[in-house]
Order: sequence, then structure tokens, then C-alpha cells
Amino acid sequence: MFQQVITHPNTYRLQVIYTQINRDKSNTPHFTNYYFNVDTNLYFYPASTVKLPLAALSLEKLNELHKKGINKYTSMQFDSAYSRQVIEYNDSTSQSGLPSIAQFIRKAFLISDNDAYNRMYQFVGQQAINRKLHQKGYVHTRIVRQFMGFTDDENRHTNPVRFIDEKGNILYEQPMRYNIDSMYYPETIPIGKAYYNRNDSLVNEPMNFARQNTIPLEDLQQLLQSILFPASVPAKQRFKLTKKDYQFLWQYLSQYPSETPYPKYDTAVYYDSYVKFFFNNETHQMPNNVRVFNKVGWSYGFLTDASYIVDFAHNTEFMLAATIYVNKDDTLNDDQYEYETVGHPFLYQLGQTIYNYELHRPRPYPPNLSEFKMQYEHRDANDRRPSIKDADN
Repeated sequence: MFQQVITHPNTYRLQVIYTQINRDKSNTPHFTNYYFNVDTNLYFYPASTVKLPLAALSLEKLNELHKKGINKYTSMQFDSAYSRQVIEYNDSTSQSGLPSIAQFIRKAFLISDNDAYNRMYQFVGQQAINRKLHQKGYVHTRIVRQFMGFTDDENRHTNPVRFIDEKGNILYEQPMRYNIDSMYYPETIPIGKAYYNRNDSLVNEPMNFARQNTIPLEDLQQLLQSILFPASVPAKQRFKLTKKDYQFLWQYLSQYPSETPYPKYDTAVYYDSYVKFFFNNETHQMPNNVRVFNKVGWSYGFLTDASYIVDFAHNTEFMLAATIYVNKDDTLNDDQYEYETVGHPFLYQLGQTIYNYELHRPRPYPPNLSEFKMQYEHRDANDRRPSIKDADN
């Protein structure tokens, strides 16, 4: 199966970027990218990988607000002021029972929660999302849709948001935002031969992804690198984050649901390798000495993972990004995708192939990886709260 995919990359719309990291004697990392079938014009649906830049943009916006008492842990509330907008005043998954940017990031990274993404999208706003990403050099990236089935117009409008203190006093209010910028869309990006529309009717023509979210694989790899190694990218490409912001992102990019008390996920469903595609096999276990800092996405037959992989026992590090399309009947929205028979096994084998190569690759200088040793949380064995078994992701 692995050879079948490798030898027919166009059938599977396969793209791979392997990033070799070599440190110098000062422990400064140097990056060399190796590409397989990578093409900015070869579209893949990014799905939940868009949550990675949204988390960084949300923290950046908090820093730019310069409002006293407002940070990623400050409670938030979302109102409704336009068609199909949904209010959100409470969050039962958080320790406080209230929403916050910190909790949205946790949920978006731990199991790829969709509501968390939608709320960060609403906080940052469609206009700011795309302006900022383009200013940072990600000119081919376009994030224009929430995961709510909204129209183009509804996605341009984002909810009113307010931050409140512990007594419910308003610290800051953001009115409904509307994106006045014109957005460039290609005429058509046809995928498949047929699809089921929202009325569950079969349409015998390709599905057009032209007005969907877009992140080329190179942009996704660079976004992850800029978050993990900000000094390695040009200054304009970096997010305006504090050291604590970066450490927060690193922690939850690599923490497991089993280590997390809020949200308390059912680990039989959301196991440790649940969103670690390059290590996700039938055991669902992660090696004790390995941490994967990554973001994945899956939808419409596309599986994507952008990872930074660290083996602390063997002083090994590398980056790997890949996307694959597994839809044998070429019909979208029929829920008949080969995720388990082709997609996940392929990505696991790809990850293990590169990982095993890296374990034996000589390095000029052994890396000091101590900055990526995070202080992870722990579950209380006496916590009797019900576990979350079914999240929208």
C-alpha cells in the first residue's frame, strides 16, 4: 500500500515536505527542506490545520489590544447580531465554566475542536485574519470560512465579543465586524467526479473548492516553523507573541488528552496518538521519549499533518508535513473515504520511515532540546466528572 501511494502521487494528491534540522556549535538550528510532489497549485482541503494560524493570531491580537486585565485566560462572551450567528456565554469544558482564548486553543489543539476554531475566527475577524497572514508572507493562504455551513456573506460578518472580569463586569467590547476587503477566488478548483450537496442530493459533477479555505503545504510548514522557531524566519513572518505565549502554544501542540483535566476527554475515544498521524497505529500509544508538536486536519477525503518531532532519549528532531487524498469512488460528502485502510496507515509508515532514518543520521553537533521539554498537566485520579466522548471536530 505504501509503495502504491508513493508510485501514484497524483492519484492520491500526495505532497510531502521533510525538513532536516542540523544545529551548529551554538545550538542554532539550520533547516533544509526536501520536497516530494509539492505544488502550490495542487489543492488540498486544509480542514482543521487552519486552527494553527488562528491560535497564533488570537494571541497576537490580545497582545495588540493592550487592555488592562485582558489576557488569554480572561473570560469571554459571544453575542449574535447577524444571520445564523450563535451566542456563547458558557463553556462547560473549562475550569471556570466560561469561554477564553486559552480554552479555545486547548480544545483546538488537543482534539481539533471546531467550535474553538469558529470562536477564534470570530474574535480575530475575517479581514484581520487574511490581512495579517498576507503581510507575513503567506500570500497563497486564504481563510474565509467557519465550520458552520455559512454563506460567503455570513462568514464576512463576525459576532460581537466581550471580555468580562470575575464579577461579570465588562472589560472590553468588540462590536460585530464586517470584512469590506474584496477576496480573490480562483474561478474553479474541481475535486472528484460527484458530491452530495447540503440537501443530501447527488450532484454528478466535481465539487468546487474555489471559495473554501486554502493553505499550501509550504505555508503550513512555515507557519509551524515560525511558531516553534521564530528566530529562524524573517522578522515580518513572525507573530507578535510573548515567551509565555510561545510556551503555551508548544505545550498544547504536544500535550495529550490523557494529561488534560480541562477539558476532560474520554481517552478511549481521544487517545494519545489521536491527532498524531505520523505515530497513529493500531496500538494508539505514543513512545515515552517522543513528543510531537503538530496540527492535523481531515475532511472530504483529505488527511494532513504538519509536525515537529522530538525524541529526547536519542537527541533527534525533524519536521515533516504531508497531505494525502483517499477517496476511491471520487464522490465527496458520502462518508466513504479510505482513512483507515489507506490514509492513516500511509502517514504512519511515512512518519516511521523518516523517524527511523533520523534516529541513525549522524549530526555535526548533538542538539540541546531542553527548551521543548514542557511541564504537562496531570489528571486527578479522583476526578469523577463525566468524560467528553463526542465533540464536534
